[in-house]
Amino acid sequence: MERLVYMANQIGKFFEPQGHEKALKGVAKHVKDFWDPRMRARMEDHLATGGEGLAPVVFEALKTLPPVSRDTIPAPKPTLNPPGPTAVHH
Repeated sequence: MERLVYMANQIGKFFEPQGHEKALKGVAKHVKDFWDPRMRARMEDHLATGGEGLAPVVFEALKTLPPVSRDTIPAPKPTLNPPGPTAVHH
């Protein structure tokens, strides 16, 4: 979660010089347009628990986004080399 908070705050820093209203819209649009639904869902969960570490303008902007439809979030892709023993016992 720390990485997502950092990324969101960096987006906020980019838009902050444009003023509060433009920053709100800019952060929300960027996250909506470019973040994977899984990232947005994790951030929604973080917001629901208080949004610790988020800059105020970022917190406010993220709260304006509609919820992610969790039914449409793709499942993680299986790894090519799953963990576990690889030796074959006869």
